[in-house]
Parts: sequence; structure tokens; C-alpha cells
Amino acid sequence: MSTDQKQHSRREFARRAALLSVAAPLAGAATFAGSDFPSVADPQELPKLPPNFPKLSDQSLAEVEERYQTILKQYGNRLSPEQKTDVRRLCFLAQPPLDHLRAYSIQNGDSPALYLKPVVEREKKPVSQTPKAPAPAAKKP
Repeated sequence: MSTDQKQHSRREFARRAALLSVAAPLAGAATFAGSDFPSVADPQELPKLPPNFPKLSDQSLAEVEERYQTILKQYGNRLSPEQKTDVRRLCFLAQPPLDHLRAYSIQNGDSPALYLKPVVEREKKPVSQTPKAPAPAAKKP
């Protein structure tokens, strides 16, 4: 490997691959501006959210829309219009925790926060309640 090539961590590779997988369909969606795809900016298309709901960034809105479209592609023929509206609302509600989780920075050398410690239920032996016999007295010669 030459010195001018950068080595990337697996996490950095996965992060960039995920961003690319989200960005590629969105770049193609711009060509379908006149088709059935709802625009993220359509106010009547946005679900009813709580009034104290945080404002999402453009990247987060794009991710919400992509998640919604993916669900519709897979299950759209099984969902009623009310269910589709609810799925879209849930996609919006799921985004702030995801953004918060992604904001946490980790390095390749960081160990996991939790280790798997399986709890094994074992039967406890009952404590015997029988008194011990007194020790025999020592005999004097």
C-alpha cells in the first residue's frame, strides 16, 4: 500500500457506506420530481407531530423519507392509508433518538460499554438444619 493512501477503520467504512446508500437513491429521486413520490417539503404530507418535537436537519428528513419509502416498497400493498400515515409518523418519531445515538463519538480502540454476563439460574442446595453432634471429649490417661 502506498503512503498516500489512507487506511480507514471499519466503523468509518461502514459510516460512509451507509451515507452513500442513503444518498444514492435520493439523488435519483430528484429526477422523479413530477412522479408519485411525496416531497419532504409538502406540509400536508407531514404527519401530526407533538408541538415540542425537535426540528430535524435536512439529512435527517431525507433519512426519514427514505425509511418511509423503503417500508412502503416492502409492505405498501398490505397497509391501509391510515396505517401508512401512522408509519410515516413513527418514522419521524424514531429519527431524533437515532441522531442522538449517532452523535456519540467512538474510536476503534474503545471497548464495549456492556459485557455479556449471562445469568445462570442454578438450584441452591438446601441448608441442612440438623445440629452437629458434639465432639467426643478427650480422655485423660
